[in-house]
Amino acid sequence: MNDWPEGWSDDNRGPRYGRGSAGAQPESARVMRQVRRGPVPPGPRSAHGDPGPAAPPYAAGVPQQPSYVDGQGHEDGYDSGYNTGQVYGTPGGRGPGAPAGASTRSPRPAPNWRRRIKWTAITLATVLVVTSIATYLWADSKLRREVDLSKVIDRPEGGEGTNYLIVGSDSREGMSKEDEKRLHTGGAKGKRTDSMMILHVGDNGDTLISLPRDSDVVVPSYQGSTSGKVYPAQGRHAKLNATYSEDGPTLLVRAIEANTGLRIDHYVEIGFQGFANIVDAVGGVEIDIEKGFKDKWSGADFKAGKQTLDGQQALAFVRTRHAFAASDLQRTKNQQKFLAALAHQVATPSTVLNPFKFYPTMGAGLDSLIVDKDMSLWDLASMFWAMKGVSGGDGTSMNMPISGSSGGNLVWDKAKVKTLVDQLNNDEKVTVSGN
Repeated sequence: MNDWPEGWSDDNRGPRYGRGSAGAQPESARVMRQVRRGPVPPGPRSAHGDPGPAAPPYAAGVPQQPSYVDGQGHEDGYDSGYNTGQVYGTPGGRGPGAPAGASTRSPRPAPNWRRRIKWTAITLATVLVVTSIATYLWADSKLRREVDLSKVIDRPEGGEGTNYLIVGSDSREGMSKEDEKRLHTGGAKGKRTDSMMILHVGDNGDTLISLPRDSDVVVPSYQGSTSGKVYPAQGRHAKLNATYSEDGPTLLVRAIEANTGLRIDHYVEIGFQGFANIVDAVGGVEIDIEKGFKDKWSGADFKAGKQTLDGQQALAFVRTRHAFAASDLQRTKNQQKFLAALAHQVATPSTVLNPFKFYPTMGAGLDSLIVDKDMSLWDLASMFWAMKGVSGGDGTSMNMPISGSSGGNLVWDKAKVKTLVDQLNNDEKVTVSGN
């Protein structure tokens, strides 16, 4: 099919350029409309001596293009940059007239510090929240909620504030024969209580009261922790720690409540191994021993003065009673003193802000604690900070008031105990003194 306009044929196009034609000139502006040529410079002629036909004039509406008149493809006074290969301006991409060496990149905008600080703060807050939640869930999962205080019967009414019963047992749970020998605990089976304390947390000062394990109490009626059977009271007397040996934490709580009239809200227990592990995890506890003492039963061998006790030494310190004339009464004072020092050590920035010390301490403590089923981490934290406050002089430390002894048991001063309990129930400042 012929692609030329009507009336045109391949034969009447005249001399052509290319396609084997003898024409020396390229085709007319009809084909290359973008170029308008000026006078044709001298050049090679066709074989017939004819320079060939001139390009037809531009059609109407076709813009006139620049002429190239210098024989080198340039208009007068015009440099397109093609002769140097620089199509789009000067070397380096700079625009015309740009100073040498100047960069064409747009200047980098100044950093938006307000925006950066905002997002940094948001990121840090998010990390803190996530870490706190993860730590809480991890710690909460480690609490051994094994004591069911709902099995305690005939309980007194609760008063103001919160009362914690803190028990140090002689449990050898998790200890090897080497541990028993190293810690001088012996290999006795079962569990007994080496220390018992009531911590009252209130708005008018916190109070820490030690209950000597040889305290004389009347064993009340109680519900068996495993059998569920109710055992009626028979009016028999026993040492306080014997009630724990008879039926565990629930009978101990029942005996304290029945003999004092003070309701126990939460229960916390720690064994030998757990206590030693906490002290070691925190890096030891510094304490000032007023007078040196030795005790072959506990393994204690201390000189007077300030010293840092490791787990083994700390356990010997709080268990010793045979070395003192006051026996169990002096031991309870030493226990209070050491627990106060331990709480202070755990709360120092070097422990709290150091994850390599904080998490091992938390892990060692929570793994070894046995608590009641209603105990939360917030309750545990409240107890801990109250103990720290008592050690800092913001509260009161005392022994249960004693009036004398009977058959080797320490008898409580009933009048003082009643006043003490009334003040605790009303969350008043304690004025009663103990031994």
